[in-house]
Amino acid sequence: MIEVAPTQEQAQSEREQYVRAWNDTMIKIWQERITLLDVIDTGRLLQSPCTIPIQADGRFVELTISEQFLEYGLWQDFGTGRETPRGNKGDIGRTKVRQRRPWFSKKYYSSVLNLRDFFGENLGREFQGIMADMFERINKL
Repeated sequence: MIEVAPTQEQAQSEREQYVRAWNDTMIKIWQERITLLDVIDTGRLLQSPCTIPIQADGRFVELTISEQFLEYGLWQDFGTGRETPRGNKGDIGRTKVRQRRPWFSKKYYSSVLNLRDFFGENLGREFQGIMADMFERINKL
């Protein structure tokens, strides 16, 4: 089966839809992980993940995607907190109570790689379409 390269508009639309869906999916994944790992005390961390408006050029080739959540989430992910004084190299003089609850870092890294792969494939297919159009025009001359 021969795959037809998308038009520039189709490829751009695919990228925009993918990025918006990716952003929303990250929030859902994080909230699910927070719940599954029971990183819930007051519920503020569970409600804190949100997306920041996407900044993109007109073609969705160059863009900035941002999410935010409470800083407390980092300490939960790393398994650190008030029981470890600043500057301490890890020996806190008693059994460590806090455990790592990696609710965002692993999923985020793999999701960023998926986003990278999608963009590589999508931009490659768009370039194929541009080149095919150019050769078609040359052949018509």
